[in-house]
Amino acid sequence: MRLLLLASLRAQTGNATTAARIQSHLHAAGHICVLRDAFMYESPTEIANLTSTDKFDAALAIHLYKAGRLLQGSRIPFGIIFGGTDVNEDVKCEEKHRVMGAVLGEARFAVAFTVKMKELAAAEWPDARKKIYVQTQGIKTTPSETFDWYRFLQNADIPPDTASLHVFLLICGLRRVKDPLYLVEVFSDWHRRDPSVHLCIIGPAVDPLFTSEVKEKVKRAPGVHLLQEMPQDDLHAAMKRCFAVVNSSISEGMSAAILEAMDLDIPVLARNIPGNAAIINHKETGLLFSNPQEHKIEVGM
Repeated sequence: MRLLLLASLRAQTGNATTAARIQSHLHAAGHICVLRDAFMYESPTEIANLTSTDKFDAALAIHLYKAGRLLQGSRIPFGIIFGGTDVNEDVKCEEKHRVMGAVLGEARFAVAFTVKMKELAAAEWPDARKKIYVQTQGIKTTPSETFDWYRFLQNADIPPDTASLHVFLLICGLRRVKDPLYLVEVFSDWHRRDPSVHLCIIGPAVDPLFTSEVKEKVKRAPGVHLLQEMPQDDLHAAMKRCFAVVNSSISEGMSAAILEAMDLDIPVLARNIPGNAAIINHKETGLLFSNPQEHKIEVGM
């Protein structure tokens, strides 16, 4: 079968990572899966022309609005994979809600990463409940064997000779829904009292305006460092060397960074939101926090 997979393919983002894994799985199953960046297209007509010209048999879209809207009126069958912000955030916009409902009505099936995500979607579009299936993400980590941890510290302006470093990684695309500034002040305050503590925010500048805001805030926060996105293998190697991986998102579908940290046996500290609570049992498989101060207390313990 020849499949079209539409998603946001910005490098080193969760959707791009998920799309690549799905493509790899479909290839292994004997299908042809072609990835296309949803942001390269503006209308369903463009996708209709693409599916006709390239003779696709079916399509998949990651994110009900960003990618799914391009499949409205599709002449080939398609399925939807919820991204997270579609169900958690985009439903608040009346026009997006209308479009997503229409897309879900046409879809043969939809996949939610968690039961909670399915319930949220079913509450918005009750008629679609029976076509929504829960399938958790599968992940695979591939840490680079040639990764230079000391160069990483140097690039982050962290003195590599600091005794007993405690480096925390917050991995996310720089956009408001990921809320990377949520813990900046508490980490900077912690660093002032204990210079071994550092927070490294790593990820692509998805929202240029917000990225400027992050840069300005980090400049004034000792112990907090902003780094550009890294190749996946190097990122996994950095995770292996860090003290813990942090997630402070306002909403998540299912965080690939959290799953990868777990696979690497690295402690996880995450904001207590449905997407994170679905994969973390508090004080068993990670720590959940509801405010920055609580986060500091938990780590201290």
